[in-house]
Amino acid sequence: MQADSPDLLIRGAVVITMNPQREILRDAAVAISGQHISHIENYDQLRRRYPDIRVVGDATSVVTPGYINAHQHLTGDRLVRSAIPDTISSNEAIFGWVVPIHEQLTAHDDKLSATASLVEAVSNGVTCTVEAGTVAHPHAVLSAFEQVGARGTIARWGWDIGDGPQVGTADEVLFGQRELVHAVNANPTNKLVHAWVSLVGHDLMSDELVVGASQLARDLRTQLTFHMSPHGGDVDAYIKRTGKRPLVHLHDLGVLGDHVLVAHVVHIDDRECDIIVDTRTAVVSCPWAYLRLAQGITGFGRHATLMRKRARLALGCDSENAGDAVDMIRAAALFIGLARDGEMDPTVASAYDALELITIRGAEAIGLDHMVGSLEIGKHADIVVHRTDSPQWSPPSPDPVLQLIWASDGRSVSDVIVDGRQIVQNGVCITVDEAALRAELIDRGKYLLSSRGRG
Repeated sequence: MQADSPDLLIRGAVVITMNPQREILRDAAVAISGQHISHIENYDQLRRRYPDIRVVGDATSVVTPGYINAHQHLTGDRLVRSAIPDTISSNEAIFGWVVPIHEQLTAHDDKLSATASLVEAVSNGVTCTVEAGTVAHPHAVLSAFEQVGARGTIARWGWDIGDGPQVGTADEVLFGQRELVHAVNANPTNKLVHAWVSLVGHDLMSDELVVGASQLARDLRTQLTFHMSPHGGDVDAYIKRTGKRPLVHLHDLGVLGDHVLVAHVVHIDDRECDIIVDTRTAVVSCPWAYLRLAQGITGFGRHATLMRKRARLALGCDSENAGDAVDMIRAAALFIGLARDGEMDPTVASAYDALELITIRGAEAIGLDHMVGSLEIGKHADIVVHRTDSPQWSPPSPDPVLQLIWASDGRSVSDVIVDGRQIVQNGVCITVDEAALRAELIDRGKYLLSSRGRG
């Protein structure tokens, strides 16, 4: 092999680049040198130039950038996956199930849960995951990211109102947030994972805490994320306390901006939509969670409006009891389907918009579009290979994006590369012993459910 040759060649019958020109290349390949993309050219030309290079994918594969999951609770729910009844309110699901389970979790539980969730994620083509912040042991979650080999962000619990795990004063919460960001982001060995400031949000954060958290994120040059208005309860609580809707109040406090990612915001009005756009605050929608929890997305959701206004948008899968599957293609198809149907207008959003939301547009919403989200020379090599020998790909469509979004899902993923390293091969995560992981998950899940009298 030539001394200056790439390390790996990713081959596809179709390579969907998501570059600024949104080029879709035929019979092409992406060459990787170290952590970065070094060439994107015709496959035969690259193969002739580098005859001894290892090739992933084949003449039938579809190649895409890695997918972005911008909101995932990596701890707790995974250990009792799909066990919370779907006939109870979201409030009961959270405070009657999720919070009590979190109160029992050890650091080992957090690592076990995060590892399992990330293994499913990468197996479905998710190369970057934003942890949603309900973590008591963030360094255990960091260890899970490192073991799996995934890219992402971590955070910890942050709330100063109510009763629950990790509740503290505003000063105590901000101290813990600052400590985590310093410990993780100042460590040069953490190349794939960074820490964000995170609050639970809703009506469980004081003005002092949310103002302090926003300023802390600015000072530390990181991001802030929190939950808001997945249901109407947050709107009622803020109007009762402040006389204003949630995002209006937070805007008046100076909290919002391009360093903020707000999860959900299903129940918002026109003024709040305008605030999101004007402040360049990013929004992450988790459509399957809203349907699973019956939170009103079909009646109140304004995400089609945000799309038309070119707001900064990303998608997430939320948790394994609120959406359950960690599959961004599935989430993207649902999101644009709801937008199209809600407006009764097929031009509002297309399969191409769906793919943008889980690649380049999702990366932009979390501040990583300079690194990932598209296949371009010089960017980090986060790449997904889909096999097309399964029924959902037969016969192949002349428009591979339509087929990817509407007919396929993460189960067609065969190989995944993160930062130049292959971590999924032939549909299996090769960095983790999945059989041992499954056995431990089963044992721990049974214990947690039985301890609640629900096993």
